[in-house]
Amino acid sequence: MAVSSLLRRFKSPTTSSLWSLTCSSYHNSFSTQCFIQRTASLSVPTESPPVPKKIPFSVTTHGITRQDPYRWMRDTKDKDFLNYLHRENSYTQAFMSDTKSLMRDLVSEMKTRIPSEIFTPPERWGPWLYRQYIPRGKEYPILCRRLDKAETKWLSGLFRKGEAEEEVVLDWNQIAEQFGYVHVGVCRVSPDHNYLAYTVDPKGDERFLLQIKDLRSGCLVPRLEVEGVVSLAWALDGVNLFYTVVDEHQRPHRVVVTNVESDGRDDTVVFSERDSSFCVYIVDADKPLAGLRRTRERVPGVQCFLEHHNGFFYILTNAPTNETSEWSGEGYYLTRCLVEDIESSEWQTVFCPDDDVVIQDMDMFNDYLVLFLSKKGSPMLCSIDMPMKANTKHVEDLNPWYFPLPADPCSVAPGSNHDFQSSVYRLVLSSPVIPDTIIDYDMSRRSFSIVHQEGRVADDPDSSTPWYSANHSTDNSGELNDRTNEGESGRLDSRMPKWEELPDAYVCERQEVSSHDGVEVPLTILYSRQAWKKSESPGILVGYGAYGEPLDKSWCTNRLSMLDRGWVIAFADVRGGGGSGDFSWHKSGTGSLKPNSIQDFIYCANYLMDKGYVHRHHLAAIGYSAGALLPAAAMNMHPSLFQAAILKVPFVDVLNTLLDSNLPLTLLDHEEFGNPNIQTDFRSILSYSPYDNIRKDVCYPSMLVTASFHDSRVGVWEGAKWVAKIRENTCQDCSRAVILKTNMSGGHFGEGGLYAQCEETAFDYAFLIKVMGYHNNR
Repeated sequence: MAVSSLLRRFKSPTTSSLWSLTCSSYHNSFSTQCFIQRTASLSVPTESPPVPKKIPFSVTTHGITRQDPYRWMRDTKDKDFLNYLHRENSYTQAFMSDTKSLMRDLVSEMKTRIPSEIFTPPERWGPWLYRQYIPRGKEYPILCRRLDKAETKWLSGLFRKGEAEEEVVLDWNQIAEQFGYVHVGVCRVSPDHNYLAYTVDPKGDERFLLQIKDLRSGCLVPRLEVEGVVSLAWALDGVNLFYTVVDEHQRPHRVVVTNVESDGRDDTVVFSERDSSFCVYIVDADKPLAGLRRTRERVPGVQCFLEHHNGFFYILTNAPTNETSEWSGEGYYLTRCLVEDIESSEWQTVFCPDDDVVIQDMDMFNDYLVLFLSKKGSPMLCSIDMPMKANTKHVEDLNPWYFPLPADPCSVAPGSNHDFQSSVYRLVLSSPVIPDTIIDYDMSRRSFSIVHQEGRVADDPDSSTPWYSANHSTDNSGELNDRTNEGESGRLDSRMPKWEELPDAYVCERQEVSSHDGVEVPLTILYSRQAWKKSESPGILVGYGAYGEPLDKSWCTNRLSMLDRGWVIAFADVRGGGGSGDFSWHKSGTGSLKPNSIQDFIYCANYLMDKGYVHRHHLAAIGYSAGALLPAAAMNMHPSLFQAAILKVPFVDVLNTLLDSNLPLTLLDHEEFGNPNIQTDFRSILSYSPYDNIRKDVCYPSMLVTASFHDSRVGVWEGAKWVAKIRENTCQDCSRAVILKTNMSGGHFGEGGLYAQCEETAFDYAFLIKVMGYHNNR
């Protein structure tokens, strides 16, 4: 169960008063200094940047007329557009030509930190042990499995030395060789472990193909090709497979069931969705052809997520309830009903969370329910013995066991956890300073084991041997057997072993930044204790702030190349995202309140400079997808706030995109950003839409803008239009340091390979080091 939308752009005061306030709040340090003056040592190509054609186009909405001479770029089949993208790529190569040596150094550093083989520990599912690993020199993982000899001793005579041979379930590298690109969407092994159903995107446009592999023979099942598949779910018989398909606008709208042992000609449509504002999800059933039952009458804004357990449905929902006067009406509470009473309006409330706690997810097992909780932005997980009683007042009345977690801020993500009968829950824990750590929580014994940790830093940083090892493993289960509810928070105390073996080389601080309206915004700041210099170091501010998604702050070895050069990397959990764990945090950065997200980002940037974390004029910003809206809008308000910015597959042509109902995400995004067909929403979006607010004759920061030609989430034209308009309207000298790099073969998520990611990150870092004048800062 996941409380999230299927497709996304991975991505208070009135807006008019907000705009006037922010444009006059800060000094424009570089307002009279153009790019050439403040970065005199920066080399730029002798040739001028590309100039695309302009075709007059005007559009009037709610009485307001806007000019958009680059609208023609939306036609990706236009030969002039393709030619323009190639010319921009050539200009980008010329601009970055003097960083080739630096990029080689960065790539070498990053690859040195990659272990020769990356793997995950085996995870049990029935009699099988599944694991993933990336072989030496390969870009992508392999999913494999073997029968557990402890569970299958009677089979010992069939295998050499009594041990089962490992077999390949799916090799991403073979898919990459076949298509020249790889993006596997969903993988589902059948309940009897005989089949693997998976979806693969061969081009990058996220029109996934359904593939079915017979794991007994190792061969693909020959059948009719099904394109546009989004999600998969097996029936209990292991033969019938449910899948959802998209309409012409790439929105899930139909549920189909197929017998994998047929040729696909008899696939049966079991449900069609006529309302494009809703996506379709399905639940496994032991009677796949018996039809679907309605769980509850559809109400806008109300969501229900179901888990089945011994004749009951347990449901996370935000539906209004009259059963308790304590329910605030925001977020989710836990309820249940008998399977036969699913359509009844009288569900039993199990419990409602306390005001400072949010339920984010749940996972059901035969003997336990696992709850993902958040308390004031910090993750908490607990298990509850099943079956449970209903109508309890608080979760504590159910005698939960809170999983021990590190005292330092961290992110947690569930492992596969496929085995319904298991009493062990696997979790992946990470933070900016804690390498990914795999932990098994034994819910029956209320103990835990650290089964794998990605690596540790070597004592000698100058050693030629890799300092990053994947072989660290610790088992603490023996000494923690008697640890039960030792504190409600589940945090480790001083008697418990450390999670990581990193020295105190890097500092990770969490600060609270007072935004424009006094709201405290979480800001995570990462730097090297040795290389950082107060008020002198350059810095990078990263933000996202959309869809209620938390900003990714997990462990990443590539960042060390910048930290060791003295750079600060900060993460702003602005409103609109999921940083605080509170649903109101998301809502306060959506619709007409979206300017809060931008203001939070601006105030976090100024905090870093005011408190001396970074040099006053040496701060860069990075935004990805919908998160690129933050630095783009901030640059329009305060062009001198950042010295440089990287906008990756940026959602910057916000107003025009939300007015186009034919694009895949538009209807879903009306809930997030507003519907510009409504006049009040239109004026709100117009006030901050980056493409519509580029200022004339002003010096803008140096910029690297990336795009992907087959991107179905953010059109390739958005970054291209942004760069073209920046060049046309802003300082001619400054705009020579604005470059556009387009991946002509990939999609929204790029290439994604292990070493390809190093190349891409090295390019980004080399750009920042060049334009901010830190070539020799090591």
